[in-house]
Amino acid sequence: MHLLPKPRKVKAADSRHTIVFIALTAMIAVLFPTMLSVGAVDIPLSEVWKALTDGETQRRSWFVIVTQTRFPAACAAAFSGAALAVAGLLLQTAFNNPLAGPSILGVSTGSSLGVAIVMLAIGGAGGFAAHSAVLGGALIGAIAVMILLVALSSLVRSATMLLIVGILIGYLSSSAISLLNFFATQEGVHSYVIWGLGNFYGISVPELPWFCGLTGLLLILSLLFIKPLNALLLGERYAENIGVRAVRVRNGLLLLSGALTAVITAWCGPIGFIGLVVPHIARLATGTSNHAILLPATILAGAVIGLICAVVSVLPASHGIIPVNAITPIIGVPVIIYIILRRRKIFYFN
Repeated sequence: MHLLPKPRKVKAADSRHTIVFIALTAMIAVLFPTMLSVGAVDIPLSEVWKALTDGETQRRSWFVIVTQTRFPAACAAAFSGAALAVAGLLLQTAFNNPLAGPSILGVSTGSSLGVAIVMLAIGGAGGFAAHSAVLGGALIGAIAVMILLVALSSLVRSATMLLIVGILIGYLSSSAISLLNFFATQEGVHSYVIWGLGNFYGISVPELPWFCGLTGLLLILSLLFIKPLNALLLGERYAENIGVRAVRVRNGLLLLSGALTAVITAWCGPIGFIGLVVPHIARLATGTSNHAILLPATILAGAVIGLICAVVSVLPASHGIIPVNAITPIIGVPVIIYIILRRRKIFYFN
């Protein structure tokens, strides 16, 4: 008789998960068209729909604004939020640390170093060639840090020590960035500072398929790690006993989270807090650490947070667009404080 209540608990949990997924999907369905409608020029939703379908709007400028500026920015916000959130979740599980995130391992800082080198070389130059050079520098910097971390992982077996190594790499990169900015021109420093504030509006229409396609592919690859991630929750020794090679899985998680961070940082700048905070929000909402539920919920929650930041950034549109990194701490800091205060009552890695 004592076994009878268990199916009810499972059913209640399934119902909770369904509600969470429906709620997150509904929020995306509301926030995405809102992003296309609000801004310096408010456009009716009916005209937004026309711009995306038949291209016939009351004003030609509305069509250009929706299709050339706001739609790429909305896609960038949703995909960036999802990608950074997944990168944070992978790292938190890999290192069994709720405060691990994409910026901790130095990948974001390595990408920033690549951009700083490029901007020092080209100064404040603009145009397609300069933009392409910045993207290339960001990707190369992030990839270099990932390769270094994977190489060191064969020497440093402890996940905690590897996390410390990543933090040290980030400090070294920050030091190099400071030196480069000291010797850079005023235009170069200004361009780097603007890039470092984070911006979802830096993706052009021709670049959008590449950005969304690459990010989407990496998100799909993350779903292949669901079983190894769940095995790591039980400890590396247990994972090894059931045939999961913990070191190999950890290296794969490093590469995947680094690639996700590199792509987003290259196009949108180093965006903070999303990768650290969203996995906590997804865990609190779903009440589980089972990655079969948690990982898809994190993807949706990341997209929601990214879109919220994008919508908030354009509300005072008459005064310009607020940098993304000025908004993410407002959302992230209260969540982290709540997690710290409630850490004894919240079980993450079980």
